[in-house]
Amino acid sequence: MAPEDSGKLELLARRTFDGSPDLIKVVDFLNKTLKLKKLMFGLTKDRETGKMTISIYEI
Repeated sequence: MAPEDSGKLELLARRTFDGSPDLIKVVDFLNKTLKLKKLMFGLTKDRETGKMTISIYEI
């Protein structure tokens, strides 16, 4: 990785699901488990619909 690219995240995938408090636990588990594989997971919630979107990034 070039020095100017360090710290940038590359979006690998994004998927939307019905909202669930358990998704927060899943994303936390994935981040703790796979950080050494240079993967990071994000979670956003749409306030209007309640749907949650999981994003997978390569660090």
